[in-house]
Amino acid sequence: MKRLNVDQARGLRQVMTDAEQRLWRHLRNRQMLGWKFRRQHEISYYIVDFVCTEAMLIIELDGGQHADQMVYDERRTQQLQAMGYRVLRFWNNDALVNIESVLTVILDALASPAPHPNPLPAGERGSSAPESEE
Repeated sequence: MKRLNVDQARGLRQVMTDAEQRLWRHLRNRQMLGWKFRRQHEISYYIVDFVCTEAMLIIELDGGQHADQMVYDERRTQQLQAMGYRVLRFWNNDALVNIESVLTVILDALASPAPHPNPLPAGERGSSAPESEE
């Protein structure tokens, strides 16, 4: 698949917000239980703030402008979830003044397995029990 937003993602990595810089200090170099995070990473048509592809976990930091684009953000989140990603959203202010709580939520998400994006209904799952004979 052709990467459409490579230059834009590179540019965003050069001009990170204070909140992104603060969170990145904790995510980089596998500091979170050994998980590798990428910043300003392209996924489909989107550029996400941070992603751990192995855990299928996206972390988004939202500033005040996101209050004006909540419908777009929700649609974007739904599309990323349809691809199998979990999306955590935090306000920039949380990353700046309450980083420990943000990190706790991220660690909890990394410690819990991601549910399958398209689970089969209970009646359609494979069963190891033998079928009854009548």
